[in-house]
Amino acid sequence: MENTWPQVLRTLISRTDLSTDQSSWAMQQMLAGEASDAQIAGFVVALRSKGESAAEVESLVATMALHANTFVTALPAIDIVGTGGDQANTVNISTMTALVVAACGVPVAKHGNRAASSQTGTADVLEELGVVIELSPEQVRQCVDEVGIGFAFAPRHHPAMRHVGPVRRELGVPTVFNILGPLSNPAGAAAMLLGVADERRAPVIAEVLKHRGVRALVVRGDDGLDEISTTATSTVWDVTGDSVEVVTLDPRALGVEHVEPLLLVGGDRVRNAGLLRQVIGLESVAGHDAERVAAISDVVAVNAAAALVAYGALSQERSTVSLEERILSKMSDARSILASGGAGRVLSRWIDFTRAFAENPK
Repeated sequence: MENTWPQVLRTLISRTDLSTDQSSWAMQQMLAGEASDAQIAGFVVALRSKGESAAEVESLVATMALHANTFVTALPAIDIVGTGGDQANTVNISTMTALVVAACGVPVAKHGNRAASSQTGTADVLEELGVVIELSPEQVRQCVDEVGIGFAFAPRHHPAMRHVGPVRRELGVPTVFNILGPLSNPAGAAAMLLGVADERRAPVIAEVLKHRGVRALVVRGDDGLDEISTTATSTVWDVTGDSVEVVTLDPRALGVEHVEPLLLVGGDRVRNAGLLRQVIGLESVAGHDAERVAAISDVVAVNAAAALVAYGALSQERSTVSLEERILSKMSDARSILASGGAGRVLSRWIDFTRAFAENPK
């Protein structure tokens, strides 16, 4: 049977999962610019109302990849990313975490965009820091291979998404595209630390990653953060083996006491960039920020340790050691990098490397 929008929408409204063919067809229509705004809106709202299945998401991601500008790094890379949508307006935890992980010698291919639900997205804070983000896939590849970290700015790597952008902005609510972005790393990241604000979607994302063979930790703070939180316990969907295991993680078991949520709240891009510089040692810690910087350093260390565990699973057999113990074993590496200024040195080199591209365009 030939696919049509009425047929696809009727299927979703009846709360029936789409077939792989239907999902692929709908995504192809949207990314090719052949779907109207009304059809796009109807699709994402009906799909969200029904609830996305892992098979639907996997099909949408696969079709999205056909339209992407991709690149291949010399070594397997990790992405440290979140879905956003937690409404917490925290500092750029995943960006700081990525710098620490890169300083540990792990290639990082970070995929992201400008702020959607927060004040300052990854792209915003990196620009404020001086990183040139409007790079080609080949230039991002060079950053990852030579500096150890690169940023794949979503609009440059997924240009077909321009057809759905206006509808997403006008709807103003989370849709399936909030989870497709993190699952569509242009480098095909082999490992991930993926934060999810909506706990109903986390198991779906974990299942998709398992099917794709990605070694990952899908995380959600029990306070709603799309990170491993230090203000409460967190739930982790461990996809570092061939199955998905759900684990509750308490930062206190990692040597980090619970902190007040306000200590992790950021501001505009200038404020967030300033806090980032203090955390990674590029600026002295201001007296009035001392408690905040200490709290941010703790949450970054915890998330960096978790990312190192996810990446390590690429070269190790399924561990019999608990996830808590595995993360704890990496905490000293993360803290050492923060204390030594290693992450700051990576950022400085990254800034210079990307500026050279801007100064010598080809």
